[in-house]
Amino acid sequence: MPFYQLVCIAAHYPEYRHIKDLVTRAATHILDNGGVVRKLDSWGTQTLPQRMRRAKQYYSIGDYWSMEFDASPTTLRGLNGILRHDPRVIRWTSLKVGEKVDDVLMLPSKTVNRSHA
Repeated sequence: MPFYQLVCIAAHYPEYRHIKDLVTRAATHILDNGGVVRKLDSWGTQTLPQRMRRAKQYYSIGDYWSMEFDASPTTLRGLNGILRHDPRVIRWTSLKVGEKVDDVLMLPSKTVNRSHA
């Protein structure tokens, strides 16, 4: 299964449950379709670089979050459909990081021992 990274900007709400429901829905979709969620990160609430319009509303503040996961391309298309139709999502992008997790692992660099005489 390919390894993907999703970065999403969600509309900011005073209640935390809106962002929690959105992240839970995305992760559940991946898990229900045989994928694996590797990492979830919240980047917090930030001012958007420019005013953005989505679902007939303008936003200047958003909640940023990212998710790394393994999933089939069909599952990714389904996830994109979910995010496209969810009014809480302002913007998102999904990047294919590698064909499998082994492609993106960073092996520890070899150290060179030098003795000073």
